Amino acid sequence: MYLFVDQHEGLDRVPSALLTRFGEPVEAMRLELTPQRRLSRSEAPAVLDAIATQGFYLQFPSAIDTLDFKRE
Repeated sequence: MYLFVDQHEGLDRVPSALLTRFGEPVEAMRLELTPQRRLSRSEAPAVLDAIATQGFYLQFPSAIDTLDFKRE
């Protein structure tokens, strides 16, 4: 999962219940997010709006295909 937050606020506005379920956050990257910026799985304006209104945007991973492993 990815948790987008404002770099100046950090995790201050993220609900403690979410942080508990999320686990120990690890910074993966910093980027300057503008409405025109292309993101691979989310629309930048939606991410910016969520950060402005609720203090964070939570992005879930895409569905993971299960692989069949042969057991010997």
